[in-house]
Amino acid sequence: MSEISSIEETEADDREPSVLMEVANEMVRLFKEQFGRGPSAARAAWAGPDVLTVVLEDTLTAPERQLAQLGEHQRLREWRALLQYGRARDFCSPIERITGRVVRAFISGTDTEADGLSVETFVLHPPGYDGPSRAG
Repeated sequence: MSEISSIEETEADDREPSVLMEVANEMVRLFKEQFGRGPSAARAAWAGPDVLTVVLEDTLTAPERQLAQLGEHQRLREWRALLQYGRARDFCSPIERITGRVVRAFISGTDTEADGLSVETFVLHPPGYDGPSRAG
């Protein structure tokens, strides 16, 4: 490892915890706003240089849990997708503000059979990109 890459990695490590915590907190806030309750836990992590993923635990509301108990998983996933993608701008804008990067793609999913575990994934354009954003 060269001295330059070692310095860059150290600087990135110093910033990451606060950026990742801010992203996780923002997703919790958005879930509370959108669904009336927040997840029981949230964690954000880089899945590569341009991919940011947030895992949220226990995101289902009481009525959604009832739908899941009735076996209406497909209907519940469709409902969640409609809500999430309908508010893509609300999810992407804070990511751009926090990371200073432009969101290229937003992928949202909830496993209704795994206690409402949700994953929000943001694919970012490279640093310095000055084109259109998924946030609109």
